[in-house]
Amino acid sequence: MTEDAGVDEELLTIGAFAARARLSAKALRLYDRLGLLAPAHVDVASGYRYYRAEQAERARLVALLRQLDMPLARIAEVVDAVEADGTEAAGLLAAYWAGVEARVAGQRTLAAYLRGRLSGRSSEMYGRFVVETVDVPEQVVITETRHTLADELPAWIGASLGRLEAAARECGGVVAAPFVVYHSEVSMESDGPAESCVPVADAAAAREWARRRGRAWETAVRVEPARRLAFTRITKAQVAHPQILAAFEAVEEWMAREGLAASGPCREVYFADWNAAGPGDAVCDVVFPVG
Repeated sequence: MTEDAGVDEELLTIGAFAARARLSAKALRLYDRLGLLAPAHVDVASGYRYYRAEQAERARLVALLRQLDMPLARIAEVVDAVEADGTEAAGLLAAYWAGVEARVAGQRTLAAYLRGRLSGRSSEMYGRFVVETVDVPEQVVITETRHTLADELPAWIGASLGRLEAAARECGGVVAAPFVVYHSEVSMESDGPAESCVPVADAAAAREWARRRGRAWETAVRVEPARRLAFTRITKAQVAHPQILAAFEAVEEWMAREGLAASGPCREVYFADWNAAGPGDAVCDVVFPVG
């Protein structure tokens, strides 16, 4: 490659810069195309790219971050932060890696769960859960509904139940444990919807609350009919995905053995203070209405 006339002599051709950065010219062209490392100069006539020697550190950093499977937008944030504040850049990297470790931990648990199913040890897993039934009376509930994927679900449950419990003060107060109804599957491929519900004392006040809210947050008030529920009680640690899947399947297996069919969508009933509970504390009932 021949340098173009008029180019700053301090600039390096892409070949020379690639050697200094210990990267390939192909990688540098990719980083340019992705908006992660633009050349210092591009000759209009020839299209040749030229770089400054001090860009080598950024190029190496981009390459290392890509080895962490970091999304391109996050890489851009980190490398831009390095130039402004190294401490901020380190914090961004730490936050990203904490998320990676949490995801891997969840995948490790899911793999163990699937190994149990595939090896025919499902009955052992289900045996850890005690299934009972309870009759609950008719309830007036204020609700908030949302289509959500599994990774967004925990945050939405906490936020929506918090909003509904605050609103319950206008509706005579909370009279029973809040619960979440799954009207369809919630996973990384299916977005429900899910419905957060808080039972309240005053039906007329609840209807007025819903009227004032209109369609904000997809809120509503409705009557939850009297039902018989089949349930198993789980700890805070077991609420995490995929542990909770085994609890739902344990209730379904018990229902099949008892000759019972579901008479409504499954749900989770949160009867304890989530923030105050420890990992081993019981906080939730996994529930199927039964006919």
